Amino acid sequence: MKKKKTSAGAYRSEVSASIHETAVGLHRIGLMDKATMREFDAACLTAVAPLSAKDILAIRKRAGVSQGVFAHYLNVAPKLVSEWERGEKRPSGPSLKLLSIVQAKGLAAIA
Repeated sequence: MKKKKTSAGAYRSEVSASIHETAVGLHRIGLMDKATMREFDAACLTAVAPLSAKDILAIRKRAGVSQGVFAHYLNVAPKLVSEWERGEKRPSGPSLKLLSIVQAKGLAAIA
């Protein structure tokens, strides 16, 4: 049986990814209810905390890319990256999630 490839960037660690995969299997065969599965989902996924303008700038600088390239990886406009770094706007939703993954795992995690 082929093992499903997991998105390592979405989980706290490889151990969390493995535990989650096992929980999915238990849920699929009826040994785990939906409520418990939701708890596993929340516990295994990377936490998302608000990021300051300095944090976002540091993430981009550590990646060693321009605002334009960084924006391309995040699928946002370069102007938006600039606004985040100046503190004019704050990332939310999928953008914040991607930024937190890049902060934890590096830009290659979303490439």
